[in-house]
Amino acid sequence: MNVKEVILAIAIIVLTIFVTYYGINIFFPSPDYNTYCSPDKYNIYINNSAECEAVAGRWNPSYGVAPAKDTPNGYCDLTWKCSQEFNDAERERSRNVFFIALPLGVVIIVAGAFFFGLEVVGTGLMGGGIGTLIYGSGAYWPYTENWIRFLLSLAGLVVLIWLAYYFNKKFGKGLGKKKR
Repeated sequence: MNVKEVILAIAIIVLTIFVTYYGINIFFPSPDYNTYCSPDKYNIYINNSAECEAVAGRWNPSYGVAPAKDTPNGYCDLTWKCSQEFNDAERERSRNVFFIALPLGVVIIVAGAFFFGLEVVGTGLMGGGIGTLIYGSGAYWPYTENWIRFLLSLAGLVVLIWLAYYFNKKFGKGLGKKKR
C-alpha cells in the first residue's frame, strides 16, 4: 500500500469505530448521573449520623486528623444510594454494549477480510472491527473476573483463527500465505 492508501485505511478504521460507537449509543445511551442523583442533594449540610440516616444518607466517620472543636466527626454522603443505582445502570449498559460490539467487531473483521476486494477498504474495515472489539470489551472489562476475561479472549482468538482458515479454504484467497 502506498501512503495515500494507508491514510485512507486509517480514515476507514476511525470512521468504522465512530459508526459502531455512536450506533450502539443510539440504542443504549449512557445513563445520566443527574437522573439518579439529583443536584439538590449536594446543597444539604448534615453534621451528625442521626440526621444523615433520616434523609437516607450514609454517615462516614472521619479518620486521621482530629476534627476542630465544634465540628462534626465525619460527613454525610447523601449520594451513596443513588450512586450505587447509577453504577448498576452503567454496568447493565456496559454488558449490553459488550454483547453487541463483540460479535459486531468479528463480523466487521470478517467482512473486511473476505468480502472486499479493494485492499485498502478491507484493511480499514478490519482495523475498525478490531477497534469495535476493543470498545465492546473495554466497556464491560472492569466488571468481569480474570477467568472470564481469559475465556472470552481465548474464544475470540479461536473463532477468528477458525474463520480465517474457513474462508481461506472456501474462497482460496490465500490470506497470509507466504509466496515462494
